[in-house]
Amino acid sequence: MSTLAYDGTAMLGRQLRRVRNNPGLLILTQTMPITMLLFFGYVFGSALAMPGEEYRSFLVPGLLVATAANGIMTGMFQAAQDVHRGVTDRLRTLPISRAAVPLGQSVADVVVTAAGLVPFLLVALAVGWRVEESALRAAGALALLLLFRFATTWIGVFLGLLTGSEEAAGQLGGATFVLPLLSNAYIPTEGLPGWLRALAEWNPISAVTTALRELFGNAPVPEGAAWPVAHPIAGSLVWSAVLLAVFAPLAVRRYARGED
Repeated sequence: MSTLAYDGTAMLGRQLRRVRNNPGLLILTQTMPITMLLFFGYVFGSALAMPGEEYRSFLVPGLLVATAANGIMTGMFQAAQDVHRGVTDRLRTLPISRAAVPLGQSVADVVVTAAGLVPFLLVALAVGWRVEESALRAAGALALLLLFRFATTWIGVFLGLLTGSEEAAGQLGGATFVLPLLSNAYIPTEGLPGWLRALAEWNPISAVTTALRELFGNAPVPEGAAWPVAHPIAGSLVWSAVLLAVFAPLAVRRYARGED
């Protein structure tokens, strides 16, 4: 086993134990999407032109991707917490790969996210959401979702290492809730003004949400959309690759360099 794989596995175990020892935060992050599904699906759904059940089918993929985008917030807070408490400095003194710590955190976040999909999807099925395509396409949708979560976690890790403050990470993390609002996660973009529709459709969340809707069979690809939404699977893969290519090296370099 390579040094990175061995050290990364050790850091993965550390992160999973960290999650186990903080069940309150885990419960909060796992129940929030369910709460939003019930609230948006029944309260907002009745006020939209779509029938309530159809809107809930439209909404479920959007909430899944909004939850994946929260990898920015969780990655940022955990990395900043380690820096603030001196854990990062202690880990940096160990003879381990410099990429192992951020990699272990990112992989652990994906594992926890995958486990959290189970109760959310069960509730989604209970309120009327259905997978209309094959099991293979549904599995592809979940894989694409977890890839996007992996990419967003690296963004959060870099920002957390950069800020080094739990308070600052909490404030910046709260701002990430705006990102799904500027996308097609909750409402279609067809009725938006031209400039706002373009902004929303170039949001990576919109591409991944449209890809999930297409793979689950919940909604067709909208006509006249920007390229990432018009080609949602390719757009999702490109966005995830770009985010990883930019933020994974930045996070590793920041971790290795430490405080300026």
